[in-house]
Amino acid sequence: MKKLIILIALFIGFNSQAQDKAAKAKALLESLINKDKIVGAAGGFTIDGETVWQSGAGYADRDAGLEFTPTTVTRLASIAKSMTAIAVMQLVEQDLIDLDAPIQTYIPDYPRQPKTQITTRHLLSHTSGMKGYTSAKDAQTKIEYPTLYDALDIFKDRELLFEPGTRYSYTTYGYTVLGVIVERASGMTFEDYMQKNIWDKAGMSNTGVEKFGQKKPNQSSLYHQIRKGKSRDGKENNLSNRIPGGGFYSTLEDMLKFGNAVINNVFVKESTMDLMREHHSLEKERNAYGFGWFLYNPKPNEGAIIGHSGEQTGSCTQIVIVPHLKIVTVILTNTSGTFSEVQPATFNLFSIANEK
Repeated sequence: MKKLIILIALFIGFNSQAQDKAAKAKALLESLINKDKIVGAAGGFTIDGETVWQSGAGYADRDAGLEFTPTTVTRLASIAKSMTAIAVMQLVEQDLIDLDAPIQTYIPDYPRQPKTQITTRHLLSHTSGMKGYTSAKDAQTKIEYPTLYDALDIFKDRELLFEPGTRYSYTTYGYTVLGVIVERASGMTFEDYMQKNIWDKAGMSNTGVEKFGQKKPNQSSLYHQIRKGKSRDGKENNLSNRIPGGGFYSTLEDMLKFGNAVINNVFVKESTMDLMREHHSLEKERNAYGFGWFLYNPKPNEGAIIGHSGEQTGSCTQIVIVPHLKIVTVILTNTSGTFSEVQPATFNLFSIANEK
């Protein structure tokens, strides 16, 4: 009888703690909306694989009064890079990609450099010297590129910013090249490879490649914050020039599954993930970069906390993964121009999840 009383007391204590965390997390998420910063958002966290809390706030479609929920489909933006990097490393494990071979090994007609050649390692770590978007026209294009290889024409002949391997400069186009390498090494289209080897493996049934002009059921509208407390409808742009680096859609529920698949080594070996969590971004110290992951922990153990942010028209997103604590936190929103609110909120959500 005494043991039963103790067990009941423990259960009540744990339940009370979970309710307290949920209340704090809900208030945090709603504060993003109540300040009129973001039109709609979903947030959640898992501990040891269990979804302790998830919720939505605000609107997926403001005019229609459609609420934003954990199953609302929204753009992932640059979180796509983490998934693409894992796909590359799967093929590295199979000896189908050599991290240090020139990319012409896989794309023979890609322009060669005068001295040092770009490698897969450079592309993964943003040390290739390739430029990012050079104008609003680049970022807001409505041009449809039938294949990833076609999209290379946008930037392949542009002069590099620096000698490959000597500096860090973040570029989504580098991940477009990685997508072509995945296709050449695997013999599959990039989309088919990701479906089979990433999304299906993690049980992510509502994640995929966005198609211009084709809205998914339950997909959020796009919004952009033009100044504090004021947002407008976002203008739809075509993501076919950046699919591997920012052309996916997903839901909060799927992204929590993704984070846990990373923790549980569903995609790649633990040793491979350890390599991805090493500091590969040279002199970059604050928010160092590995292979497809920002590294958020202070030196010398930067890779203890990993994740990725994303922002593009109609979305601002953040995932944070802490493998040794088995905690995943995610916030997805439908409002761009809000990075300064979304990233801190996701880390605050982690703090709530980690409370004892």
